Amino acid sequence: MSLNTQEKSSIVTAYRRGPADTGSPEVQIALLSGRISSLGDHFSAHKGDHASRRGLLKMVSQRRKLLDYLKDTSPDTYQSVVERLGLRR
Repeated sequence: MSLNTQEKSSIVTAYRRGPADTGSPEVQIALLSGRISSLGDHFSAHKGDHASRRGLLKMVSQRRKLLDYLKDTSPDTYQSVVERLGLRR
């Protein structure tokens, strides 16, 4: 359900602004998107796991808030992140 260190580091290197960047909104959105997509297989196997479903909804909400922040502060970056991740926004 969570990302291993190799997946996480590859996502961070793909979306970071600079060599030491790990906490920019772009990186956080990409990491949340990776975790959200990895939960799809879990829910197909475990339909009654409502505790994890609640966590999924919290992650989706957090990603939405970060996307709204990025849209307000930097619309060009927002557009590129949405296109790169393939989100429907």
